[in-house]
Amino acid sequence: MPRRTATMLASTLMLIALLCAGVFIKVPYSEMSPGPTVNTLGEHDGEPVLQISGRRTYGTSGHLNMTTVRVTSADYKMNLVEAVYGWLAHDDKVVPHNTLYPDGKTEEQSTQENAEEFSQSQESAKVAALKELGVPVDSWVIVSTVLKDSPAEGRLHAGDVIKAVDGTVVKAPDDVADLVTKHKPGEKVTFTIVPAKEQAAAEKERRRASATRKVTITTAASDDTGAPRAIVGISAGTDHTFPFSIDIKLADVGGPSAGLMFALGIYDKLTPGSLTGGTFVAGTGTIDDAGKVGPIGGVEMKTVGARDKGARYFLTPKDNCAAAAKDTPDGLTLVKVDTIGDALGALKDIRGGHTDALPKCTTKG
Repeated sequence: MPRRTATMLASTLMLIALLCAGVFIKVPYSEMSPGPTVNTLGEHDGEPVLQISGRRTYGTSGHLNMTTVRVTSADYKMNLVEAVYGWLAHDDKVVPHNTLYPDGKTEEQSTQENAEEFSQSQESAKVAALKELGVPVDSWVIVSTVLKDSPAEGRLHAGDVIKAVDGTVVKAPDDVADLVTKHKPGEKVTFTIVPAKEQAAAEKERRRASATRKVTITTAASDDTGAPRAIVGISAGTDHTFPFSIDIKLADVGGPSAGLMFALGIYDKLTPGSLTGGTFVAGTGTIDDAGKVGPIGGVEMKTVGARDKGARYFLTPKDNCAAAAKDTPDGLTLVKVDTIGDALGALKDIRGGHTDALPKCTTKG
C-alpha cells in the first residue's frame, strides 16, 4: 500500500475512532437554544394571551413579544461531540449542567420552581401595570410555601395571610424573616394570621378581622455555615386583590422573565391607542410590584429568537445589556430599560419615530 494512502487511511480511522469515543464520552454540560416567542397582545393555542373583563379595553396593534429559551432536560447526558458542536454553533450555548440544575435538582423540581416563578411574575406584572395606570391594588403578605418536616408544617399553610409576628405588624415579605431571626433557635415565635380558607371566603373584607388566629411555633436552627439562624420553615410572599379580572393564558412556559412584557401588554389593552404603533417589539425581564425590571438568563438566545420571528426592537434589562450587546443579531436594536416607565418611554419614541433618542445597549452596559 502506498505510504500516502496508508497515512490517509490511518488518519481516517483515527478520526472515526475519536468521533466514536466522543459519542460515548458524557460531559457535565447542558445546552441552551432560542425558544418560542409569543405576542402578549395576540393569541396562543386559539385564545387571547391576555383576557381582561370588568374594565374597558382597547384595540391594539403590532407585537409585544415575550421570549423564551429551550434547555436540555435534567436527565439528559450530553456527549462530547454534542458539546463541541454546541460551542461552535452560533445560535446555541453550552453551559455547565449545574448552572441550570444546581444541587442535583431534578427535572420535576425545576419545572415546579419555574411554574411558581411564572405565576408570581404574572401577579407582579398585573400590579406593576395597574400601579402605572393609577389603579389601586390591595396587597398583603402571605405564606408562600411551607417546607416539609419544618416546625411550621401543619401549623401554617400556603395562602395564610400573615398580619403580624410577635405583635409587630408585617408590611412586606422580608419583615417576616427579619422578625423570626430576632429569636434564637428553640425559642417560640407567634404569628397572627388569617387562614387561607377564611381569606378565600366571599366576604373577604368583613371576615378578615374576625378570622384572625394566633399560632405559636418553636423555631429551629438553620443549616447555614457559621452561627445558625432561627427559622420556622416558610417563605413569605405577597398576594393581591384586583378591582377587575386579568387572566394570562399561556401554557408550557416557566420562570419569571416574561414579567415586563406581560405588564406592557396589560397596559396596552387598558389604554387607548397602540403602544408599539404597529411595530414588532420583543423583550424580556422580570418585574416586581413597583415596576422595577430585573435581569434574566439566556438573553443571547432570546435576542436571536426574537429577531428570527421578525422583531426590530428588543427591550433589554439594564443588567443584561452588556452580555446582549456582545453579539447583537443583525437588524435588531437593543433598548435598555430599568423600569416599566423606561419601557413605556422607549415605546413612545419607537411609535413616534424618534429612535435616535432610544437608550441603546452597549458592551459596557
